[in-house]
Amino acid sequence: MTRAELDAAGITDLRLRAAYARCRRLNAEHGRTYFLATRLLAPAQRPAVHALYGFARWMDDVVDEPGPDTTLERTAAALDAIEHTVLDGLRTGKSDDPLLSAVIDTATRYDIPVRHFEAFMASMKMDLTIEGYADRSALNVYVHGSAEVIGLQVMPVLSTVAPPEEAAPRAAALGRAFQLTNFLRDVADDVHRGRMYLPADELAAFDVDRELLTWCTEHRTLEPRVKRALADQIATTRQVYRQAKPGIAMLHPVSRPCVSTALNLYSGILDRIEDADHDVFLRRVRVPRHRKIAVAIPALSRARRARRRHATPTARQPEARARL
Repeated sequence: MTRAELDAAGITDLRLRAAYARCRRLNAEHGRTYFLATRLLAPAQRPAVHALYGFARWMDDVVDEPGPDTTLERTAAALDAIEHTVLDGLRTGKSDDPLLSAVIDTATRYDIPVRHFEAFMASMKMDLTIEGYADRSALNVYVHGSAEVIGLQVMPVLSTVAPPEEAAPRAAALGRAFQLTNFLRDVADDVHRGRMYLPADELAAFDVDRELLTWCTEHRTLEPRVKRALADQIATTRQVYRQAKPGIAMLHPVSRPCVSTALNLYSGILDRIEDADHDVFLRRVRVPRHRKIAVAIPALSRARRARRRHATPTARQPEARARL
């Protein structure tokens, strides 16, 4: 199916096709919910989304899975090198890198501003030096680069029926909601890495701090104060999903089933956390396969109807390079 998608997108260069295929594999392996939702897009849209999410997934691995012999300095140097390659490629519109060439091609095809990639790289670097966030305002700076800009990068690929400036805040909110959901699901993993993404002042309102979260992680036990704090964080995250949801109707009809499915499945992680009595320390919470199937099957029917009724959104011609 990769070949058909690349053909549909008009990607003919062999090196470029290999780069897109590599991004697709990364998305399929590490972002299973995202990958499932992407299957609901028209074939011509999928390579670009795989490139953007595959790049983000790869960067996460560079930061979070550096290898046993990799020092902080080496990771920082690797990020600097990647950033230089990306920004240089975005400005020239081409790259020979076996993975980044797909990202740069996508950004060029869809006229995605360089500032979104700059913000993303800045947040990746923050993970090397920042271990926690004092309040929501400080966290929002990180989340903008790590998640909101992903929604903004993908928006031109999905296309909108509303003016882009109206749809953009909704796209950013959905990226933020996904990220906040990850923070809740992955509390224990993040503590193991020496990080805490939940705002310290909001936790403190429930008499929760890093030390208590570390104790829960080490003992794989949920403490009542932590349960109340997590319930509060879930309520906050659900509000962000409510802010994002109206953005689905602003998208091109062909793209709506994909985004609706991603929202339903990912917000469902919050339900699973509640079903587990908020215990995110014993095991990693997942949306069960039967739930994914129940959401995906009707969405697939909607996606097929939309493709029959509407032309697939196409890549926009890049505007003047000065805009980037």
